[in-house]
Amino acid sequence: MTDEYLRSEKRENIRKGVYLLPNLITSGSMFAGFYVIIASTDGNFVRAAWFILLSAILDGLDGKVARLTGTTSKFGVELDSLADVIAFGVAPGVLMYTWALKPFGHLGWLAAFLYVVCGALRLARFNVQVSTVESRRFVGLPIPAAACIVATCVLLFYELGGTGTIKKISVVMLVFLLAYLLVSNIKYLSLKDPDLFKRRPFKILVLAIIVLIVIVANPEIMLFIIGMVYMISGPVSHFLARRRASVGDEQIEGDS
Repeated sequence: MTDEYLRSEKRENIRKGVYLLPNLITSGSMFAGFYVIIASTDGNFVRAAWFILLSAILDGLDGKVARLTGTTSKFGVELDSLADVIAFGVAPGVLMYTWALKPFGHLGWLAAFLYVVCGALRLARFNVQVSTVESRRFVGLPIPAAACIVATCVLLFYELGGTGTIKKISVVMLVFLLAYLLVSNIKYLSLKDPDLFKRRPFKILVLAIIVLIVIVANPEIMLFIIGMVYMISGPVSHFLARRRASVGDEQIEGDS
């Protein structure tokens, strides 16, 4: 065998081996979601909430690693969707039920199931529309964001001195709201937008560092605030867009 052949064979083996990396990260996200279910049933709600956030971080990494290494595949896309159903659908549903919805009886587990099924529908719709919808916007609240909102609600509760479980109708209403936003046609800003990572003024870097420091100083409160701001950003933008459209129509009618 020539040296050129050996080098070519080595490059090919490395290339095949790299395919393991994004799928291992996706499996790690799935494991974190499964552990959320275990921790929730054991009453370790804070730990479960943190593992949802860990799963969200891993979910954001697997796609980027696959694109950077040129190892994207149909298999990886399908595995990622299945992992998302577990980590951001079933796991947050179980966490919310065991932490806050169980005292409401049938209403509680129905609310939890509604969140799960709406999350699955959201993922199915995304997979169908991924090639036809602009990458700068998500149609409906992204399911990782919904799961992180659930997690930060739990973290905020214990950060403010809460103990044990909670029985608040506001939590039930939040679950129904998240379920609705998941399957709605309201558009949300996509963090996968390539324009977000283009060159920015130096002031933006300084602002980002300040925000990061504030989050690290008090993550439970700041992550909750960020999650809620993102959740309401969609409906607010939707309302403003419809208002601008109606004003534009009125001006056209007035000119005619």
